[in-house]
Amino acid sequence: MTGCLICNRIDMIQKGTNPYYVAELKTGYVVIGDHQYFKGYTLFLCKEHKRELHELDQDYKEMFLMEMSQVAEAVYRAFKCDKLNYELLGNGDAHMHWHIFPRRLTETNSVGPVWWTPREVMFSESARPGREELEELKRALWDELKKLI
Repeated sequence: MTGCLICNRIDMIQKGTNPYYVAELKTGYVVIGDHQYFKGYTLFLCKEHKRELHELDQDYKEMFLMEMSQVAEAVYRAFKCDKLNYELLGNGDAHMHWHIFPRRLTETNSVGPVWWTPREVMFSESARPGREELEELKRALWDELKKLI
């Protein structure tokens, strides 16, 4: 879909140009988030361009939800967090994609939603992982994910 950020990211994965790509599952793609204010922040991008869960065929929907759960468990194991936050919003990008945020009790706002973090902090350049850190994050996630799939 032209103009869809998620479709564009998937196209980059398929062309081998998305540096955040971790793995392809049956229903989606696992990627590390561009910004890592919440260390281990991961996304699971649905292969089908759909806006809502109810738009998916039942078997595909069940597989998508199961795989999201496996990705989340891998995030939990790889990044040793205290809690996970899961979100499937679609208000900004109308293509289903899960946000999986590792949360830690040591955070300034550990009891509130991630979106209470000021955008200029959460999406600052200092929250972007460098090449080495990105590779470490991807490797840690892949090592746990392959145990579950």
